[in-house]
Amino acid sequence: MGQIITLVACLVVVAFAQYYEGDHGHHHEDYHSHPKYKFEYGVKDGHTHDHKSAWEHRDGDHVKGQYTLDEADGTHRVVDYSSDHKGGFQPHVQRKGHAHHPHHGESYANIDQHY
Repeated sequence: MGQIITLVACLVVVAFAQYYEGDHGHHHEDYHSHPKYKFEYGVKDGHTHDHKSAWEHRDGDHVKGQYTLDEADGTHRVVDYSSDHKGGFQPHVQRKGHAHHPHHGESYANIDQHY
């Protein structure tokens, strides 16, 4: 019986030690770390014609990336961007192709979508 009480007392001491050290059940975040990552993804759905992609690289305060998508008007948008603490966010937007708009009085619902 004495061993159980000693064991429980030790567990209580460990639990309180973690609480008083500032853990409080949360993870400590180091906001001064050097962030570094890369990601990319893409969608190419032949049924819905949803085509888009994106990628981004970050090394510290320097971010560089690109995203692309097909617009509803038939054009293709490409956005290259970079960002850092000196220049801020710098996008370069390109639009490729020709926009298709409904004729006067015609609804978008009547345009052949080629599905």
